[in-house]
Amino acid sequence: MRAENDNAKPLLLVSDIDDTLTGDPAALRRLWQVLELHRGRLKIALNSSRPAPSVDETLRSYFPVTFAPDAVITGLGTEIRLQGMLLASWSQQFDAWPDVQIREAVLKMGHTPHDAVFQTPGKASFAVPGQEQADLVIQRLNDAGFSFKHIFSGKSDLDILAPEAGKDAAMRYLADHLGIALQDTIAAGDSGNDLALFEAAGKAIAVGNARPELVAAMPKDKTYHAAAHHAAGVLEGLAAFNAIPRSDVEN
Repeated sequence: MRAENDNAKPLLLVSDIDDTLTGDPAALRRLWQVLELHRGRLKIALNSSRPAPSVDETLRSYFPVTFAPDAVITGLGTEIRLQGMLLASWSQQFDAWPDVQIREAVLKMGHTPHDAVFQTPGKASFAVPGQEQADLVIQRLNDAGFSFKHIFSGKSDLDILAPEAGKDAAMRYLADHLGIALQDTIAAGDSGNDLALFEAAGKAIAVGNARPELVAAMPKDKTYHAAAHHAAGVLEGLAAFNAIPRSDVEN
């Protein structure tokens, strides 16, 4: 009988970066060594809230020199690069979204936009002091008839997104583009902003250092909560799901 991890069916690992893959350089090197052994079957995508230039700097300064993901999703799911090239068919759907008008409306409310590097077509990011003020911005934009999603995080970060955008939506699009069924995707993450990924993916890995808000809300029926932290937790989870041989974790 053929083992599940020898099956030719392709899989897609979609992983958050900060505190999921980063945090333990030795574990990241080990994870990459194992992933390289299974590149024929297991495709790798990074999925970060951060903009592309910031993610690229992390890849240069922190990741193994040979690390080469198949795809990189950045800007809260507004950008997809496939083998280094921007996937235009994804980005083009944001062309008609009125980001200029939305930015102008929020500016008129007296709020400061984040630096230009954090802005993308499909995402307008602002510093808004507190949930009450953020709620007011959302109400004003709704009253003006704009169509959008939003994420308020930390104490002052308000991201306004095109309705089609999002880390989960970008993962769905990428999987379809690669011809991989959504049930054959595995998400990995550590924080609450990875929850949408966990809910959309076929399976999910919460690393051992996952934050309480993710652990409390993650779909228990398809999520593996690793004991190991950071990249070692991703490796542990891949073995638990038979995406790689368990011997690759033990060696």
